[in-house]
Amino acid sequence: MADIIIIGGGPAGVSAALTAKNRGKNVFIISNGANQSNLWKAHEITNYPGCAGMSGADILKSFRDQLNAANIKVLPGRALNAVQMGKKFGVSVGQNFFDGDALILASGVVQTSAYEGELEFLGKGVSYCATCDGMLYRGKKVAVIGLNDEAEAEADALREMGVEVMYFDKAFAKNYKILGEQRVTAIEAEGREFPVDGVFILRSTIAPSNFLTDIELDGPHIRVDRSMKTSIAGVFAAGDCTGKPYQIAKAVGEGNVAAL
Repeated sequence: MADIIIIGGGPAGVSAALTAKNRGKNVFIISNGANQSNLWKAHEITNYPGCAGMSGADILKSFRDQLNAANIKVLPGRALNAVQMGKKFGVSVGQNFFDGDALILASGVVQTSAYEGELEFLGKGVSYCATCDGMLYRGKKVAVIGLNDEAEAEADALREMGVEVMYFDKAFAKNYKILGEQRVTAIEAEGREFPVDGVFILRSTIAPSNFLTDIELDGPHIRVDRSMKTSIAGVFAAGDCTGKPYQIAKAVGEGNVAAL
C-alpha cells in the first residue's frame, strides 16, 4: 500500500512524486510508456527554464533518470479505474490492483467523449482491458477498437486466447456505435453493422468520469481548487487534465502543489 498513487508520468506526475518523496511519503507512479506522451513528440522546448533546446523526449528521459535516482517506482501500464474503499482508494491496472491513501491524477489531456452505447454496455460486452477480460470471449467474436500503441499487441493476445478478433482503428472509421439489448450484439462503423459478442476499446487513457465515478468536471477537464483538490476528498489532479494552458511549467507547478 502507498501513501499516494500518482496516475501519469509526465511533468505533473513526476513533480508530484518528487515532492511527495521529499516529504517522506511512500509514493509510486502508474504510467504508459514515455513515448506515448504528447511531450515526447516535441522537437524542441524553448520556454521551460533550464531546458533550452532540449527535445520533449530528452526532458522525459531526464525526468525518468531523476525518478530512478530518488528510488521512485514507475509501474508501466494503463490505469483502468479507481474505487473508493472507505478512506482509501484502489486502482486497477490490467489484472493488478493497488491501493493507497490518496490519488493524484496527472493523466494529461484525455478523451472524455464516449462512443454511442459505450457507457450503456460497459461491463455488458464493452471492456477497456484485453488481458483482464479476454478469456471471457474464448471461442467468440469481438471487435477491438485500437487507439493506442499497444492495441495491436493486445489484439494478438486475444487471438492467442482463442478469440476471433475484428480489428478497427481511426483509419477505418472516426466514430463507432455499439449496439445491443441486454448485452453487446454488434458494432456499427461507417454505416456498416458487424455482429460481435464484445467490444474492446483500447485507449491510452481513460476519461476521468469513467476512471473515477462522481468526480466533477469543468467541460472536458477535472475541476480543482487552488490546492489542486478535486470534488472527492483524497483525490487531487494536476497538469493538462485540469485545463489550459497545456505547458510544462504549469504542469510542474500544479504537481508540486498537489503533492503538498
